[in-house]
Amino acid sequence: MTRDELIARTRQLIDEGERLEADPSLGALQLWLQLSDDLLSTAGGSMDRYHLAWLMVGKPKGIVRGRPMTSTEESAYVREVAGQKTAALRMSLDAVERQHMPFVGETGGVGSVASGEPHPVDRPPDRAGLPVDPSLAERLEAARHEAEAHRDHGERRAPRPDKMQR
Repeated sequence: MTRDELIARTRQLIDEGERLEADPSLGALQLWLQLSDDLLSTAGGSMDRYHLAWLMVGKPKGIVRGRPMTSTEESAYVREVAGQKTAALRMSLDAVERQHMPFVGETGGVGSVASGEPHPVDRPPDRAGLPVDPSLAERLEAARHEAEAHRDHGERRAPRPDKMQR
């Protein structure tokens, strides 16, 4: 798979995720999840349980057990899962497109750009629209001071008897 193919397929999946949020369908969600999982697996390798648990994709906050979901519950579930997975796909697209991160299924060399252009310098996202937090420096200093007070937390306090050491 080339970088351009991965970018195009990821964009298609993001568009479909947005359509699912607007017009939820459980059957379409299940197919879309399988397609997006297949693409992410091709690009990033299979995910272990830790990563799946971290993403919590497909785990609604209010799980319905022991009965079929109502149409309202099903729509809310589809919207929630589609929103979560679409956000994960957007992060994946940003990593491949803007940050030029290499991926497992890449052809044409690690981190290669199909157009042959040199890689742009990776810069942090523009934060110009974010509100300034005047107390951030003070809170950061307080957190550093608190951490310093616990610097010796992991050190041994008393000698251990020989019998207890293994």
